[in-house]
Amino acid sequence: MARILIEGFLCERCKYRWVPRQSTKKEPKICPKCKSAYWNKPRKLDWPADKRAAQHDQRPQNTVA
Repeated sequence: MARILIEGFLCERCKYRWVPRQSTKKEPKICPKCKSAYWNKPRKLDWPADKRAAQHDQRPQNTVA
């Protein structure tokens, strides 16, 4: 039995793998499962704790008068 290699795509967000129906040179615009337009870019790491705290301090406080 012969083995063949089929080229496909892998979503960096949801890890879904798929083979396009038609052979094409262009990359897909979105992941067919999660619909992310950023399927080919890995997620950024979580913010450092000091930046999270600074962002939290800048949020407006809702006060009831």
